[in-house]
Amino acid sequence: MMRTDIPNREGEEAFNVHWTDPGPDAAGVTSVLRVKNEARSLPWVLPGLLRVTDHVILVDNASDDGTPDVASRIAQENDASEKLTVFDYPFSIARCGAEHLAAPGDSVHSLTHFYNWSFSHVKTTYCMKWDGDMVLTEDGETYIEHLRWQLEAADVVVQIPRYAVYIESDDVAYLDAGAAHLEAWLWPNKPAYYFGKAFDWEILVRPPSTRVMRLPPWTVFELKWLDTDEFTNWTDTDFKQTERLGRKTREWAVFNAIRGGDMPPGVHRIESAGDRHVIELLRGSEFARYVDKEPLAALAGKVQRALFERAR
Repeated sequence: MMRTDIPNREGEEAFNVHWTDPGPDAAGVTSVLRVKNEARSLPWVLPGLLRVTDHVILVDNASDDGTPDVASRIAQENDASEKLTVFDYPFSIARCGAEHLAAPGDSVHSLTHFYNWSFSHVKTTYCMKWDGDMVLTEDGETYIEHLRWQLEAADVVVQIPRYAVYIESDDVAYLDAGAAHLEAWLWPNKPAYYFGKAFDWEILVRPPSTRVMRLPPWTVFELKWLDTDEFTNWTDTDFKQTERLGRKTREWAVFNAIRGGDMPPGVHRIESAGDRHVIELLRGSEFARYVDKEPLAALAGKVQRALFERAR
């Protein structure tokens, strides 16, 4: 199937999906963030994206913590205001799980419609899906920067392992190296790529024959703040009811174990000496040792070789 324009059943014309196909001179990568109340995380998330992607689209879903203003300030501080576009999506979104399953896919309240509307604004040849709590490591920035020109030679879906980091304070965090979630984060901005509806959340629809490559492990980590409820975007937290939610079951267990003073297997306590925030510290290459089974240089070489092989 190919993507088509999608009206919404509520008749909100400004939020119908009208896809933008990139022109011949539109080479590059646009990162798309769909966010709600991520002002706390954006100072760690946005700078790296502004450095290594050609454009950043931030779609704010009714934040009440000043998220759009924080995003604009960060872009200005990084001399990259021209790289950031902020959109407002004012509708309540069905939470993952049962609410999402019950919401019609063409409703403005559906995750599926929300995603398609957000990505329809991309004008470059590649899209990069990003969350408002995901932080690029220093090595991750290098990988993405090198990919920007190599991707133009082939249609490739890029998967990136993501690790959860639980933040206790400015100086203490917990890295869960015991589980990595692997998901497609970059793909061509072409009519065969769009979002469809799965049981618990949206899913990227793509041609079955699409080549897939994987970036090295320590490319990105996801922030989870121990002093907040990190599961408000779910209808309920009975994740063990289905094997589909194994990642969320792990996150729920680790989150509550750490808050209760326990250290689950595979979790590492990371402390900063106080000269740098622990999140900035974690961006360093040295933490790859917790998750990596091969030297980073060897993995980086594999990435580059895979791209050239697929471009032939």
